[in-house]
Amino acid sequence: MPEETLSQLRATVRDVPDFPKPGIIFKDITPILKDGALFRASIEVFLQQCRGKKIDKIVGIDARGFLFGSAVAYALGIGFVPLRKKGRLPYRTESARYSLEYGEAEMELHIDAIERREKIVLIDDLLATGGTSASAATLIKKVGGDLIEAIFLIELEFLHGRKKLEPTPVTSFLKY
Repeated sequence: MPEETLSQLRATVRDVPDFPKPGIIFKDITPILKDGALFRASIEVFLQQCRGKKIDKIVGIDARGFLFGSAVAYALGIGFVPLRKKGRLPYRTESARYSLEYGEAEMELHIDAIERREKIVLIDDLLATGGTSASAATLIKKVGGDLIEAIFLIELEFLHGRKKLEPTPVTSFLKY
């Protein structure tokens, strides 16, 4: 991906201070989403990372991972699997808990969403502390999938979230 494109994406990400709580600077991607050319460019960076790899399905994390992950799966002609917050999926699920700075949360995946040994790429908009992504990796493995890579538009490197995904390869495009 040309550095110019990544620079445009970086310049469009909006910092929102004190959201969702005081002291947090939220990286808002909605300015990228509202611009057709930039939204397309953001999908293209994910696609370039995925092309040429044997991938059976994309798993997207609730909710912004759905935006990028489903578009990538569509372009590659493969299946998309939504990984949701507890209580949002209608069929039988597997679940995994993870810690937040203010408590615990739980993610769920349909028990039949991934076949044994399918090659999976995990996609989300942002990697921060890695708790949500690590629970996603746990769920993918729990249902028999082979997580071959986790890809994020943005990574907050100072939070060291990629360590929670080891040994899975992690790719991010905009690093802060």
